[in-house]
Amino acid sequence: MRLGRSLKPFRRPWLWAGLWIAAIAAVVAVSLSPPPPMPPVDNSDKLGHFLAYAVLAVGAVQLYARWAALMGAGIGLVLLGIGIEYAQGALTATRMADPADALANTLGVVAGLALRLTPWRDALLRLEQARS
Repeated sequence: MRLGRSLKPFRRPWLWAGLWIAAIAAVVAVSLSPPPPMPPVDNSDKLGHFLAYAVLAVGAVQLYARWAALMGAGIGLVLLGIGIEYAQGALTATRMADPADALANTLGVVAGLALRLTPWRDALLRLEQARS
C-alpha cells in the first residue's frame, strides 16, 4: 500500500504530511534536549506528554483516510513515545526514563485517535477545500 493512497484527498498531501513529520521531529528534539528550568512539581510534565502525543495523533487522524494506515500511525506514535523514554535514560545525561511518561504519551495517542469518531476527523480537509 502506497502512502499517497492512504492519505485523504488533499490538494497538497505532501505538504500536510511533511508538517506532521516536522511536528514529530520537534517532539523528538525537545524530548532529547536538556529540559527547561521549571519549578519542581511532582508529575507536572505528564500533561505536556499527554498533549504532545494527542496533537500528533490528531494530526494522523487529519491525514490518513484508511483505518489501517491510521492504526499504523497510532502504533508508531506509541512505540516512539516508549523509545524516546528509553533513549532519555540511555543516551542523555540530562533526562531520565520514566514509565509514567510513556503511559502519558500512550494515553495522549489514544485520546487523539478518538477524534476519528467525531465530525472533526476531516477538519483539515474541509479547511483546505474551503480555501481553494
